[in-house]
Amino acid sequence: MYFLSGWPKRLLYPLGSPAEAPFHIQSDPQRTFFAVLAPARLSIWYSRPSVLIVTYKESPKSSSQFGPYKQAEWRPDSTMIAVSTANGYILFFHITSTRGDKYLYEPVYPKGSPQMKGTPHFKEEQCAPALNLEMRKILDLQAPIMSLQSVLEDLLVATSDGLLHLIHWEGMTNGRKAINLCTVPFSVDLQSSRGSFLGFADVYIRDMEYCATLDGFAVVFNDGKVGFITPVSSRFTAEQLHGVWPQDVVDGTCVAVNNKYRLMAFGCASGSVQVYTIDNTTGAMLLSHKLELTAKQYPDIWNKTGAVKLVRWSPDNSVVIVTWEYGGLSLWSVFGAQLICTLGGDFAYRSDGTKKDPLKISSMSWGAEGYHLWVISGFGSQNAEIESDPKSIVKQPGILLFQFIKSVLTVNPCMNNQEQVLLQGEDRLYLNCGEASQTQNPRSTSAHSKHQPSQEKSLFADTGLESQGLSTLLGHRHWHVVQISSTYLESNWPIRFSAIDKLGQNIAVVGKFGFAHYSLLTKKWKLFGNITQEQNMIVTGGLAWWKDFVVLACYNISDHQEELRVYLRTSNLDNAFAHVTKAQAETLLLSVFRDMVIVFRADCSICLYSIERKSDGPNTTAGIQVLQEVSMSRYIPHPFLVVSVTLTSVSTENGINLKMPQQARDAESIMLNLAGQLIMMQRDRSGPQIREKDNNPNQRKLLPFCPPVVLAQSVENVWTTCRANKQKRHLLEALWLSCGGAGMKVWLPLFPRDSRKPHSFLSQRIMLPFHINIYPLAVLFEDALVLGAVNDTLLYDSLYARNSAREQLEVLFPFCVVERTSQIYLHHILRQLLLRNLGEQALLLAQSCSTLPYFPHVLELMLHEVLEEEATSREPIPDPLLPTVAKFITEFPLFLQTVVHCARKTEYALWNYLFAAVGNPKDLFEECLMAQDLDTAASYLIILQNMEVPAVSRQHATLLFNTALEQGKWDLCRHMIRFLKAIGSGESETPPSTPTAQEPSSSGGFEFFRNRSISLSQSAENVPASKFSLQKTLSMPSGPSGKRWSKDSDCAENMYIDMMLWRHARRLLEEVRLKDLGCFAAQLGFELISWLCKERTRAARVDNFVIALKRLHKDFLWPLPIIPASSISSPFKNGKFRTVGEQLLKSQSADPFLNLEIDAGVSNVQRSQSWLSNIGPTHHEIDTASSHGPQMQDAFLSPLSNKGDECSIGSATDLTESSSMVDGDWTMVDENFSTLSLTQSELEHISMELASKGPHKSQVQLRYLLHIFMEAGCLDWCIVIGLILRESSIINQILVIIQSSEVDGEMLQNIKTGLHAVDRWASTDCPGYKPFLNVIKPQLQKLSEITEEKVQPEAFQPATVGKTPEQTSPRAEESRGSSGHGSVPQGELGGGSLISRKEEDMTQAEDEEPFQDGTYDCSVS
Repeated sequence: MYFLSGWPKRLLYPLGSPAEAPFHIQSDPQRTFFAVLAPARLSIWYSRPSVLIVTYKESPKSSSQFGPYKQAEWRPDSTMIAVSTANGYILFFHITSTRGDKYLYEPVYPKGSPQMKGTPHFKEEQCAPALNLEMRKILDLQAPIMSLQSVLEDLLVATSDGLLHLIHWEGMTNGRKAINLCTVPFSVDLQSSRGSFLGFADVYIRDMEYCATLDGFAVVFNDGKVGFITPVSSRFTAEQLHGVWPQDVVDGTCVAVNNKYRLMAFGCASGSVQVYTIDNTTGAMLLSHKLELTAKQYPDIWNKTGAVKLVRWSPDNSVVIVTWEYGGLSLWSVFGAQLICTLGGDFAYRSDGTKKDPLKISSMSWGAEGYHLWVISGFGSQNAEIESDPKSIVKQPGILLFQFIKSVLTVNPCMNNQEQVLLQGEDRLYLNCGEASQTQNPRSTSAHSKHQPSQEKSLFADTGLESQGLSTLLGHRHWHVVQISSTYLESNWPIRFSAIDKLGQNIAVVGKFGFAHYSLLTKKWKLFGNITQEQNMIVTGGLAWWKDFVVLACYNISDHQEELRVYLRTSNLDNAFAHVTKAQAETLLLSVFRDMVIVFRADCSICLYSIERKSDGPNTTAGIQVLQEVSMSRYIPHPFLVVSVTLTSVSTENGINLKMPQQARDAESIMLNLAGQLIMMQRDRSGPQIREKDNNPNQRKLLPFCPPVVLAQSVENVWTTCRANKQKRHLLEALWLSCGGAGMKVWLPLFPRDSRKPHSFLSQRIMLPFHINIYPLAVLFEDALVLGAVNDTLLYDSLYARNSAREQLEVLFPFCVVERTSQIYLHHILRQLLLRNLGEQALLLAQSCSTLPYFPHVLELMLHEVLEEEATSREPIPDPLLPTVAKFITEFPLFLQTVVHCARKTEYALWNYLFAAVGNPKDLFEECLMAQDLDTAASYLIILQNMEVPAVSRQHATLLFNTALEQGKWDLCRHMIRFLKAIGSGESETPPSTPTAQEPSSSGGFEFFRNRSISLSQSAENVPASKFSLQKTLSMPSGPSGKRWSKDSDCAENMYIDMMLWRHARRLLEEVRLKDLGCFAAQLGFELISWLCKERTRAARVDNFVIALKRLHKDFLWPLPIIPASSISSPFKNGKFRTVGEQLLKSQSADPFLNLEIDAGVSNVQRSQSWLSNIGPTHHEIDTASSHGPQMQDAFLSPLSNKGDECSIGSATDLTESSSMVDGDWTMVDENFSTLSLTQSELEHISMELASKGPHKSQVQLRYLLHIFMEAGCLDWCIVIGLILRESSIINQILVIIQSSEVDGEMLQNIKTGLHAVDRWASTDCPGYKPFLNVIKPQLQKLSEITEEKVQPEAFQPATVGKTPEQTSPRAEESRGSSGHGSVPQGELGGGSLISRKEEDMTQAEDEEPFQDGTYDCSVS
């Protein structure tokens, strides 16, 4: 509603002696002038600019006669001021503008400036008028005056002798009637036959205020009682007065009246404010609500504020400001929502934590439109202190101006169907929609559930631009600030109304006269071209946007006529382009619903107009026609009491049993906020409904309205929308109410399931109350969000040296800013529905919102709040809600996460209560594992570890650890290793007993955390930061021996973890998953070399070289080698280079099945053994090879004779990352083929380079693995990697090792057998390997010899050479395929490739580590 902005300003007050310090301020009815009283001075100040105009100084002689001044009161027309003095005199001052057309400050313009042209009303707006003060009359009432109050043309004065004087402003003497309070009867209500009299001689009125809408006075007596005095008839005599009072207030100190809401706020000595209203039927005073600080919010200041000193309602009656005897200021909405309080936070404490003195206020008054609060800071009594410290400015009484920003809803309630938050300050506007460039995400009315990023739709994508997207409305924390045009403000300050259109792209503002509008897209203001037109209209009832038009109700000054006008935004701002409709009476409120305008007028009638776009000729205008008039005078006592009027489609029927379906979203009812009572008038559908034959919808007779029904009390704001969305009917057809201190309410429709006919006895709507932590300013209907704003403070006191400027305003007050906030309310509504056994409705509502990004959070909040309330309740709960909520949440797939997140955020003592309702955590853990949701399962482990004995949690942790290893979730694996160690170390201690909800066992709750801290510190030493050195590979499980705890259990635990890691490594090797093995070792710091040494003859031996080779080709995306084309015939014949392209395609292909098909294609051609002697097959054979697989037809390396071949060759180079060619070499390739200067052998070399290597990363990874196997002495694996890399130097190196060191004969025999198998496979299926095998033939020969030397002759059986090594294969899957087929057996490849693909996806997410330091990089390019 209202928010403080910036620092308060200090006005320069000409201070003589401390005795002349100001102590009272009173604004005139228009809030243009302010009267400031000092003991013997009366000063008049102007509001804008805030300057002193004139001061009247009492002479010492008369001052001693009258006594010091006490109070001032303005005459309604601002021509006189009455001042009361301590000795019972009233002094009447006349204010005259003596010097005619003179002003205090004259603007001086340079010659030729446009401002020189005489504009009407111009000078008086620019500067303060020069005024004169003269004392005209003196009246002696012969008793100290307690209170002055201006009532219409009279002045009401209460004196301490218990009399009420009614004095005319003009003929004072003849019209005086004094009423003795002892003769006024008082009762509890007006229906009592006779009231008791006050009956004490010394009772008098201490404070009073007149309430025009109740026609009476709210009074506070000197004994603390409060009451309301009303004249029974129009004549104001003692016999005609009657008073009512509440029984329970005995400590009243002051009173303030709210005319719009008919409320009386009585300040009490206890520090609280009691707000009363008058019962319409009995006339009794009813307590509406209290404004009091709670011990919860202000524990240090609660009950220490002193009595309430002043209460002041804002000019628009929407907020009240309260100050106390001991200082401080607080701001509340009409029905008691607290907005600001300066007794806590940065207002009360300095940045070093010391407490500040609260600001004491002796008098305050609101400025125009509530943008300023004029405050006299009261240190008047501390005269001694002031004299002792003359430098201290702030301690001296002075005038402070607090600046406020307020919500548009306070003055222009028609904005309540918008989803934007718009705040207005005195010269700027704050919007919550971002830049207009971001507002390009209009919601389509049908399928709003899919939130697209805001760039995806163009600005004018479709005609259903109903409102903005969620991201735009939530946006960032900052406001979009629009500075109001200074030209317009100069002559039209203050801004009274503002409005924003549906899309948040255009704003209109209304000042004193006329209006102006602004486009956020063009960043330009549009003002009236003709200033006389602007100054001739006063907007009365607010304004609203309808499509591209501004609709407003105004008073035409020259014609003395009330009008309804519509201006088109795109045309010039001029009455020539406006559509004007005359109105009978003054319009007080205006609102737009779809294509209808609803207007509430001063004669208490409501008028409905239809509005449509008209394009006649060049100008586009809007046409307005009257549809219906409804008189409300019998229901509304005073037109000023109507806060807002809205047309809505909300009705008590749900539109299910309406006879005509389209009527369901028509203007069904009028919502009227009458002084906080929400009244609904529906269309009367009881009569006969005739379908009209008329085509024109405006001609059809509209149904009359039923008598009004009261829906709710204490309503501040109402929000509805006219949009429809089948998916979210609950939210869009609801009515949202803001009820001040009572929170919010929603009037929710209830829908029968499957459109069954609803039960006649069931209500079709339900009113649900709920509390939110912010003050609501807008409701996002589909998104289940409330938007608001909140004051935030920034301290700047550290910028000032302590001694010099300790009392600067910037030090005393924090800098105030307004922050945007939003809050989810869906969980409150779901909970209220479940509480009322409306689970089916709750489910329908929740399912319609399940696509919202924060829906999981909604479920979690609901579970958490119910759990906290019920588990911590002192009394047993007869009908607990938690089981219902738990059952409700199981309907959603997020059930497992919701429960565990809620448990993790709740204290341990409540877990038993929670899991009694939602199910055993062991079962939930197993469900997570089955659903493959490992992260959630890990969270459940922590709960299990606290609630179960260590054996159970270890068993579950092992399950999870194995699954995580299998899926390559390395982060989780690392956590699990730590976790298993923590369990192991804690096992020797007593297992935590399962605690009951009443008394948590002390060890159980903190067991895990104590152990976890140890394991964390330990693992920090275990894991080298992102690099694992080769020379010193640390194994995480074993841990450094220096740090190991001297507990057997821990050693056993480490052993247990090592066993699991070894088992996994063994599986990976058996399945020839070298890449995964590398990832596993690098990520978990597994000591690969030492383990391989142990497993050299078992898991780490290669059982089938051919399968191993193929698997590595596939895992590392390494192409199978091909034969150089030159050895066949001329390479430039058509199709000869296709194999190169095809292999390239293969090397980059992410799909192993594609490789398989090509393999099959090549291998099915009959091939002779002549490959060994490097003689190629015939042309015919190659052509059949290329025609076998469909992929070969679209190889992308086409023959060189085509145009633009350099592109295709270039692209091929880019694809293979490890090409040794420099880009410059390609420049020789020319369009004209005859000039090609590459020799045949060079081309062959290029194509071989391109086709024979895989990605660079794979090469580095393979070399790293080679290094590891070399270190561990697994020579058979080294040979396999050597074959893939096709580097004879590796084979040589292995030979040297074999010759120089003792190598196990069995391994040599295995290598020899394997190489024979590879040779046979190469001959039949993969001829590309033959050249390399021929190159290393001498080394193989040598190897054969060494093997024969080392292996005993009887162990050598020649038959095995010819046989395939099936018999030695330990795995069934591998033995299924024979080496005769050129491809891996289909079954294994299918299964294996899927696993490997998954692994690659996992590893891609891991951090890439540089390989040059001998670390193992596990990412796939």
